[in-house]
Amino acid sequence: MAVNRVPVLKRCRSLELDPIHLGYSKTSKRKNARANRKMSEYGLQLREKQKAKFIYGVLEKPFRNYYEKADRMMTGLTGENLMTILESRLDSVVFRMGFARTRREARQIVGHKHVLVNGKCVNIPSYLIKAGDVIEIREKSKSLQRYKDIVEVTAGRLVPAWMDVDAENFKGTVKNLPTREEIDVPVNEMLIVELYSK
Repeated sequence: MAVNRVPVLKRCRSLELDPIHLGYSKTSKRKNARANRKMSEYGLQLREKQKAKFIYGVLEKPFRNYYEKADRMMTGLTGENLMTILESRLDSVVFRMGFARTRREARQIVGHKHVLVNGKCVNIPSYLIKAGDVIEIREKSKSLQRYKDIVEVTAGRLVPAWMDVDAENFKGTVKNLPTREEIDVPVNEMLIVELYSK
């Protein structure tokens, strides 16, 4: 399996992205050397795609598959559908519920079989959540110090309106899939659609 080993702050700097969207509170004091260069239309489109891929931790081939799936959907705009699909990935939902400090940690928690979806263990970070699904940390893992520390750190994080979370019991319910207005990710999805529709 391919793993992205690029330092997070370095990548955030090159994409002009705030690390807070990945769950990191640090910021880089360095300036991007290419910040003042004029970028072509293609360069802007490519950067938006790379930004979305980096935030959600998705590689090129699955990202392309998500785009094609979003394009085939009968309702809504392709770009908005794409963002909804990315946001409804299991690792992203675990991060949003506050059961992980960062998106990468959420991916690891899912991969290590600590998460139950509707009472069944799911260890696939790309598993797509549906409206009404109940996500919780398995009973054996709830008592671990790691999760107590995580909840302490993420206690101040705002839980999106499209989910209900019981932080004390490490349990949450997805009331409905998010709309584009409910996703606070700084990505211009229309540029991604333009890039792929060439």
